[in-house]
Amino acid sequence: MKRTSPSTRSPRAAASSRPTIKDVAARCDVHPSTVSRALSPAMKHLVAGDVVERIQAAANALGYRLNMAAKGLRTGRSGLIGVLAPDIADPGFPPVLSGIADHLNAEGYATIVVDVGSKGSEQNLVDRLIARGVDGLVLATVSLRDDVVKHCLDAALPVVLVNRVDAAGLLPSAASDDAAGMRLAVQHLVALGHRRIGHVAGPQHISTGARRRAGFEASIAAAGLSARHAPVEAVEAYTRAAGREAALRLLARRTRPTAIVAANDLLALGVYDALAARGLACPGDVSVVGHNDMPFVDMVAPPLTTVRIAQRDMGEAAARLLLDRLAGREAVTDHIVLAPELIIRGSTIAYEH
Repeated sequence: MKRTSPSTRSPRAAASSRPTIKDVAARCDVHPSTVSRALSPAMKHLVAGDVVERIQAAANALGYRLNMAAKGLRTGRSGLIGVLAPDIADPGFPPVLSGIADHLNAEGYATIVVDVGSKGSEQNLVDRLIARGVDGLVLATVSLRDDVVKHCLDAALPVVLVNRVDAAGLLPSAASDDAAGMRLAVQHLVALGHRRIGHVAGPQHISTGARRRAGFEASIAAAGLSARHAPVEAVEAYTRAAGREAALRLLARRTRPTAIVAANDLLALGVYDALAARGLACPGDVSVVGHNDMPFVDMVAPPLTTVRIAQRDMGEAAARLLLDRLAGREAVTDHIVLAPELIIRGSTIAYEH
């Protein structure tokens, strides 16, 4: 009898040996539709817990895996969500992504994360994700006036923004209350006796940069301080190097600030660098407040006082907004705003007049 080696076995024979959903159903003595629901993260709640466990064990024993491509043909859904990140190396983004991915995964969706970077074309990347059949998009990259907003609306694809808003509010969003964050920072410094407070502002074409600057200026006015003693230096990018250069410009002014509020923590670390370059101490000469509370800023010297934003909650909120749209549900609100919190550490002290 002629034997057929594994290497010469026909693809049809190999495919027929794969376990099917009917095999799992037969082993568990249930209907195939019950197996389908039990193995679907989005539907397993419809099946009794002990039955789900029994079906999962049988599927594992048989080596059965849900065929997502075939499921997509039946449902018209890929089960994939695209997430565009402004800079995957930014320490502040992973908690946001974790909130997005975990919430979507619990509902049966997988995420494809794309790092736009400094030279990437956001619109081109959106098109490539759409071509791959994603069911929706979460964008953390949109500027205040961005052509990609209209592009997404024209594509009629469910899209939400995270940690960003567009100027016209056309797309649903989940973001922190930037004005409130700046208010917390300025009020803290004023309570410590500071009257000359500078601001290293973020990029003004991005909502976080523009809204935090507006929040800083409004808080200075509300505190009864002179705008002349509250200088602002804006940067083109949220980087430590950009923060250093902006802070050096603030420190070179005739009346040096006794405190500096930075639009994010990377910029605040750049302020630390500028102070060191000028032979000044933080907080002895200049107090510093950051924004975001990214990982490890409690371990720098001195530990950074900063505005903590609920990054993971923000990601989860964006995922919920997107799921509502995928399900055709109307959300209670299209724009979720999360309250920030001031975390006081060693980079701010009272100013002695």
